[in-house]
Amino acid sequence: MMAQPSKMKVQFWGVRGSIPTAGRDTFEFGGNTACVEIRVPDQDILIVDGGSGIRNLGIALNKEFQANPLSLHLFLTHFHWDHIQGLPFFEPLYNGANRVTFHSGRAPAESREILEGQMSTPYFPVNFELLTAKREFVRACPGVFRHGPLTVEAFPLNHPQTAVGYRFECNGAVVVHASDCEHGDKKLDSVLRHYAQNADVLIYDSQYTPEEYEIKKGWGHSTWLEATEVAKEAGVKQLVLFHHDPSHSDQMIRENVDRARLRFENTIAAQEGCSIEL
Repeated sequence: MMAQPSKMKVQFWGVRGSIPTAGRDTFEFGGNTACVEIRVPDQDILIVDGGSGIRNLGIALNKEFQANPLSLHLFLTHFHWDHIQGLPFFEPLYNGANRVTFHSGRAPAESREILEGQMSTPYFPVNFELLTAKREFVRACPGVFRHGPLTVEAFPLNHPQTAVGYRFECNGAVVVHASDCEHGDKKLDSVLRHYAQNADVLIYDSQYTPEEYEIKKGWGHSTWLEATEVAKEAGVKQLVLFHHDPSHSDQMIRENVDRARLRFENTIAAQEGCSIEL
């Protein structure tokens, strides 16, 4: 019997939060900041966030597609540095044959202004206007994006200056991305559980341990413990701990996974270079 083609593939290019972290103690899980690639059959390529990991994604896309034009949809959770700092180094933006659609929780003109700002003098030598790819800006939240069999629903998260989560659904497979969210807001906690309902994969902000969270309340991040509660209550099949703290070594991340598995068995930690196929 021939193997069934995958309905959706998730690849991790950056899994850290706050700041890139390089060193022997972070080699296993990776030190690049947030960037996740999602592929669905015969559809445009989807990307969540443009942290430093997007640089390696751009190199890989150029190698794979070479001279063929790319149509990319970049879903930004928000505009904090660790989620956009790789965009000036994303090679597909420098190819005029490519098209990149930016989805975010802000108005199109505001999104463009923010991205222009990080590449303006004196912060970067190449101006945003010199990027030759065709660019479009779309407000994602509130809203639903449809493309063939693919549906993307955006929903609000509890984070300073706000952030957006995304539910990707295609051919019966569901991936939910909920990074940079802090638990404790009853309304938004309920919203998250609604959109995470019955997800095949939940990628969840687990930056802190429960002990760390006690002194970092209000910083906009959650814990591996809360991740397991969301996964259980929403009927999630696979939980992925994401947005690892820059101070967390590979050993500490492994320990967090072990502790989480005592509460929700099907838990893994996001690892740079690794993928999940549904």
